[in-house]
Amino acid sequence: MNQPTLEPIRDSDLTDFCQFLVENLSQQRSAKEWATAFLQDWGVEKPNNGFLLRDDNKIVGGIGAIYAERLIRGKPERFCNITSWCVLDRYRSQSMRLAIELTSQPGFHFTDLTPTEVVSKTLQFLKFKPMNERQAVWPNPPWPFSLLAGVRVITDSNTLEQVLSQEDTKVYQDHRHLSWLNHLAVGRTGDFCHVAYKRTQLRGLPGAFVLGFGNPGQFVKYRFALGNHLLFKYGLMFTRVESRLLARIPRPSIELAGFRNKVFRSDTLTEADISNLYTEIVALDL
Repeated sequence: MNQPTLEPIRDSDLTDFCQFLVENLSQQRSAKEWATAFLQDWGVEKPNNGFLLRDDNKIVGGIGAIYAERLIRGKPERFCNITSWCVLDRYRSQSMRLAIELTSQPGFHFTDLTPTEVVSKTLQFLKFKPMNERQAVWPNPPWPFSLLAGVRVITDSNTLEQVLSQEDTKVYQDHRHLSWLNHLAVGRTGDFCHVAYKRTQLRGLPGAFVLGFGNPGQFVKYRFALGNHLLFKYGLMFTRVESRLLARIPRPSIELAGFRNKVFRSDTLTEADISNLYTEIVALDL
């Protein structure tokens, strides 16, 4: 068997590559939906959409990449989010070529937030670190004191852009086109926190899975007002969030464990800096 060629995935390759993913990785979404995830405009000039393997002009494997630039503590940081790593069995020995080529690109922090166990272990061989997989869950009790304390929850799109900080407004604008992601601002005048969440269920009960927020301290401080809004506006009975993202685990809450570890590689950032936003988690509605 000849060694397949390794090529960058250009935008013009996305239709064929995404059809390859539908046929060999998952049929839960169309090739068009796959392609849309790679075409997010998240503030960075992307070098590619990942890399693919061709043999006799046929795609036999590939590793996808979603690129973004985010401000972290006021500094722009560039991310390469690994997704959709799929290689035909006959060419499995070529898998590491893809990962090494992708992660050898300079100037990026690398993440994989939906790895299989095999992928996670493979990336850890490439010096990726596993993140805390625990998730904190707390009830959304009635909390009528929020209005008395001047705390508001805002969901109107125009008002959101007026009350959020410049950095949080940018995050909101970058994600508001994703219909499965809900946005709000909670806080007081001059001190609002952006929150992005999806609806979820736990033991048959409806709740909110918070995927990202602005300031961790603000988020914990205003959690009761947020919970009150989610309960009475949408009937969501609990809030759920990854423990690694929190400034502290609030009370009362429990921590759930047993989830697959997300992984990242960075010389300067910590796991608390690694957001679910700007990744395949939201681009593919995972």
